Amino acid sequence: MTRSKRMQPVARVAENRQQDAARTLGERQRALEEQLRRLEQLTEYRGDYASRFEDGAEWIGLNVRDYRLFLSRLNEAIEEQAARVERARAELEKSHGRWTECRVRQDAVGKAMDRFEEEERLEEKRRDQAENDEFGQRGGPPRR
Repeated sequence: MTRSKRMQPVARVAENRQQDAARTLGERQRALEEQLRRLEQLTEYRGDYASRFEDGAEWIGLNVRDYRLFLSRLNEAIEEQAARVERARAELEKSHGRWTECRVRQDAVGKAMDRFEEEERLEEKRRDQAENDEFGQRGGPPRR
């Protein structure tokens, strides 16, 4: 069995790992986008709520203490969401690094296979040339 044929399972494993890493990278990207969207929603809600309250539209039936308590909880939720965003960013960066490693590995295996195949082609050409030279020295191909 040729070296290039023996490398095929290694190439398949490298390709599968790279594809898995790419899928994970995409999932992490979508997760980050979702966390950012939620953070933006919370921030907008806080801004809307604060401006409505400051305009006096929400004063009826609501005391200042309740307003401050709610705003405090909303700020805590925003801080927690910001932490989720940072964790999602870190996971994305980690996934990107993993994908890059897998891609580099797959490229290296592919180049090795290409080199092996080229060496095999050259070796076959040398064998064919040696046979032709031998036939030429004998006066033609062997008779059967």
